[in-house]
Amino acid sequence: MNSSENTQKFPRTYWREIELPTFKPLEQDISVDVAIVGAGITGITAAYLLTKEGQKVALLEAGGILNGTTGHTTAKLTAQHGLIYDEFINHFGKEKARLYYESMMMAVQFVENTVNEKGIKCDFSKQDAYIYATTGEYADKLKTEWEAYKSLDIEGALKDSIPFNIPAKAALMMSNQAQYHPLKFLKALLDEAVQAGCSVYENTIADDIEDDHSEPKVITKNGQRVTAKHVIIASHFPFYDKPGLYFARMYADRSYAIGVKTKQEYPGGMYISADSPSRSIRYTPLDNGESLLIIGGENHKTGQGVDTLKHFEELQTFTEEVFGIKEYQYRWSAQDNVTLDKMPYIGPYTAERKNVLIATGYKKWGMSTGILAGHILKDHIVGGTNRFAALYSPSRFHADPDLKEVISTNVDVAKYLLKGKLEIVEKVPEDLQEGEGSVVMFHGKRAGAYKDENGKLYIVDTTCTHLGCECEWNRAEKSWDCPCHGSRYSYAGDVIEGPTKKSLELLQGE
Repeated sequence: MNSSENTQKFPRTYWREIELPTFKPLEQDISVDVAIVGAGITGITAAYLLTKEGQKVALLEAGGILNGTTGHTTAKLTAQHGLIYDEFINHFGKEKARLYYESMMMAVQFVENTVNEKGIKCDFSKQDAYIYATTGEYADKLKTEWEAYKSLDIEGALKDSIPFNIPAKAALMMSNQAQYHPLKFLKALLDEAVQAGCSVYENTIADDIEDDHSEPKVITKNGQRVTAKHVIIASHFPFYDKPGLYFARMYADRSYAIGVKTKQEYPGGMYISADSPSRSIRYTPLDNGESLLIIGGENHKTGQGVDTLKHFEELQTFTEEVFGIKEYQYRWSAQDNVTLDKMPYIGPYTAERKNVLIATGYKKWGMSTGILAGHILKDHIVGGTNRFAALYSPSRFHADPDLKEVISTNVDVAKYLLKGKLEIVEKVPEDLQEGEGSVVMFHGKRAGAYKDENGKLYIVDTTCTHLGCECEWNRAEKSWDCPCHGSRYSYAGDVIEGPTKKSLELLQGE
């Protein structure tokens, strides 16, 4: 099957095909102990832990629960986050590198213990995780990383092959990792939190925080106020970014995944490539006894790179060559934020604002980091000690590599800001076919146009409402994506992802 066929059923993520509870929007002012913005893995974990501590919690979600990055993951629950441990030893020291590993393994153990204690049916299974290399250069890097594993007492092994038709020159294993169905697990946590008194509000957009340093108030787009002793910003990208300037301290990265039934039986384990193009491989059991193979990768900075549909086509070609595709059922993508030093930001928003907390910058490893964040934030609020908290403090700044990354990231932003303004556009809206979108000239200015399947044109001003970069067309998701800071909009200009909070100007359409 070509990826262009049956496009009406895509994007479609396997994890979302379960029944989830629904909740009404917030319609009045309320007061709680903790207001949590964002009902993904971090927000739900924090809500669950805080309600167990007797806290009165309100969970606010702009759309539907578990419909963001948490619902568009590969769902690997692991401390093997690429080739990071040698780098962390060099930048942060051996003690902090070991602490990073221990913190992620705490998250893995929490899920396993909770699944066992509560009997949660979420397809949890222990798996070994592997990074494999197909080039000599990256095989050497795996050897260096293996030395880091040994120095940090990380259980694993260096192997010379993997059980697939992939020309791997080396593979680094990390033992005792796991995989699961994240939405089945988080639904169980949310159900328990709600039973314990947690209030949940869907379709409630948090727009601002009125902060008097004693009882901050979350202000919704419709004007309701949620007064709280603590506010947790778990909205993927911080919706509130006045003092923290997080948009300049992270960049947005997109990645892609497909879910297929294959002709070959899967031997188990979770795999990710060290070299490019990136490839992530794992399976999940289906209710009928079959397996669904999930292949991910093809990451790039949001709004930058080739036609987005080609990324799905590359994953499909790879899967066909290695495993043989019997049925192509799912296709989805996700966006993640990457911090300057690759260490997530978890904790007080700034050094001065102890009662406004943030969790972001998971660099595609939210299954473990989101669980960890829930624990760190809970401990901060209830006055408990958490030995991992200082490592992830958002107030940290390391001259190496942060300073170089600040310069590099913002030079990249400047390049794309200038490129969009100087682009020569030859297309006009009348050139578009049904189902096609493109940058066009409209009334003598650069604009973005999309013609739907009924021939209706939607034309928007492509200037991002965040800081003025020019958005690019994302053909796979039919969205306008900003190459500077990762804001995304629908073809009609509505906000899909921040940091922006304001829609693109709709020049023609509804």
